Amino acid sequence: MQLDLLGERQRTHFCGEVHKSHAGQNVFLAGWVYRRRDLGNLIFLDLRDHTGLTQVVVNREVSAVAHSRAEEVRGEFIVGVEGEVVLRAPETVNSQIPTGEVEVRARTLLILNEAKTPPFPIEDEIRTSEEARLRYRYLDLRRGDMQRNLRLRHRAHQTIRQHLSELGFVEIETPFLTRSTPEGARDYLVPSRLQHGRYYALPQSPQLFKQLLMIAGFDRYFQIVRCFRDEDLRADRQPEFTQLDIEMAFPQREVLFDIIERLMEKLFALVDAKVKRPFPRLSYDSAMERYGSDKPHLGIGLEWKCVSLPDGAREKVRVAQPIKAMRVPGWSAATRSQLDKLQDLARENSADWFSNVKVGNSEVQSPLTKVFGEEALRSIVAATQAAPGDLVLLLGLRAETAPPGSRDRLDKASGEVRLEVARKLGLAKSGTWNFLWIVDFPMFEYDEKEKRYAAVHHPFTSPREEDLEKLESDPAAVKARAYDLVLNGWELGGGSIRMHRRDIQQRVFKVLGLTDEQARERFGFFLDALEYGAPPHGGIALGCDRIVALMAGESNIREVIAFPKTASAVDLMCDAPAPVDYDQLEELGLLAAWKDVRHVCPNSGCQAEIYTWTTVETGGAGVPLTCPICSAAIPWVLAGTYSVSARRPGEKEWHILLKP
Repeated sequence: MQLDLLGERQRTHFCGEVHKSHAGQNVFLAGWVYRRRDLGNLIFLDLRDHTGLTQVVVNREVSAVAHSRAEEVRGEFIVGVEGEVVLRAPETVNSQIPTGEVEVRARTLLILNEAKTPPFPIEDEIRTSEEARLRYRYLDLRRGDMQRNLRLRHRAHQTIRQHLSELGFVEIETPFLTRSTPEGARDYLVPSRLQHGRYYALPQSPQLFKQLLMIAGFDRYFQIVRCFRDEDLRADRQPEFTQLDIEMAFPQREVLFDIIERLMEKLFALVDAKVKRPFPRLSYDSAMERYGSDKPHLGIGLEWKCVSLPDGAREKVRVAQPIKAMRVPGWSAATRSQLDKLQDLARENSADWFSNVKVGNSEVQSPLTKVFGEEALRSIVAATQAAPGDLVLLLGLRAETAPPGSRDRLDKASGEVRLEVARKLGLAKSGTWNFLWIVDFPMFEYDEKEKRYAAVHHPFTSPREEDLEKLESDPAAVKARAYDLVLNGWELGGGSIRMHRRDIQQRVFKVLGLTDEQARERFGFFLDALEYGAPPHGGIALGCDRIVALMAGESNIREVIAFPKTASAVDLMCDAPAPVDYDQLEELGLLAAWKDVRHVCPNSGCQAEIYTWTTVETGGAGVPLTCPICSAAIPWVLAGTYSVSARRPGEKEWHILLKP
């Protein structure tokens, strides 16, 4: 097929912008062929770009040359069309699209590029595997849904920059190649070519740098920044993600909250959503007790209450007090199967005592009726304010499985049960926005495996001033000046007021089990900076991907990221991660500790070039060596830890086999 050249032609309009007011005008449009219909003398092309569709009519009687070219056109071809905008006949008007009152009568049609048949339709609401969408992401991004999502993301970033700039915040970039510091997840490491045996870490967040900028006197900082975490993925996680990073000097928590709330109001106005300010505040302890989660969805309306069994009932069941009870309005008709599944869910989450009470007009029904009696059950029902037709769920821990500190298990299980009930009953309504601040988090949590305290957020979060005296004597009781922003059950981000005094920072490090030498090794540059007049400061980091996903009505952040990874952190389109050349590994010093021995595969049909690296001399008792390419036996053995790589003559790709 002969392709045409664009030459000096320029588009006069986008495809989605041709309207009734343009009738009689000559236009030049360019884009992808979305659909083609051949009616003989008339060929209809739906021409698409990022703004929408315009119908093009190619009439043999108007232009035989253009008609001849249109006969060659297929879906997803790139074409340019010059012609006149005309009004459609009333019976052919398409009210489903903005351009449906007009069409372009083509005089010239250029085929600028041809296209293979796509592996899936380029249209909204396609039914194809996510693997195919990610492998051909450049095609998936042509779809209207993806175009809208990413353009919404662009507008959100513009809004963020405008809002914060008007408030005196300065956008400053921080390094990607930095040192590894403990921040809760595994680092992605980058080996240094110039300093063999040393590694950079890609930042999990710019935490220390933004604090250093406060020490440097910038007062108000922000950055829309890429961050990296090597952790297990889920719908709201990616190995590389974008966050809005904010820090300010001399902060008051309520001032920061107001800045963020007004930003959320502006962002959600982009999707015509009204946000009610101020956002409610809820302490961490209250959130866990009432909702079983530190990121509760307030819109589903279910709430747990801690209740104690009546005195007469406590001796009949060995359950730790208090138990948790939740009223489910109008669900007294729940089936035995539904309740059994909830019980199984509770047990999976370590809550080993579960029951229920169905509230009738004049009686209550429960598996506990014969054990407790109706009066005891009525007192529990009254505590939850349940009405006739309601169901009351009861959750607890058996006394023998409830040692001190086990309350977290009950809270976690209650949160999972609450969410499952909400899913079954469809209680989460779309189009509602339930923002919430969670405050007063615990400063520390005890790590049973390590037998020491760990920071709940990060080690630079400040304890509440009234809790400073408890740092050494009762760390578990210390609350942090930390806060999270939650929306509809999603954690949008979190932050804290930081420690600006070195003496308090050192006390916290000691609670965490860090010696002065360890603290110096990990954070020496930052500890030095604290000695040069660090102002009080604090901030927050918000997940841009999560915010835009919620704005766009998406349940997975991959839908608002241009080139995301799979759940196993693989880029199917680029085939990454991928092996690298032996020469690169050697240049980076990653093989410096290995003895290098070169072989050639004895198989005449293979003759691969084989390198082995071993920490022990070859020969003697060891592992028989086989060719990594053809599996032919090789008359050498390797003892100890070894690595083998091979490539065929003339090939660049290495086949690598590692033995730890």
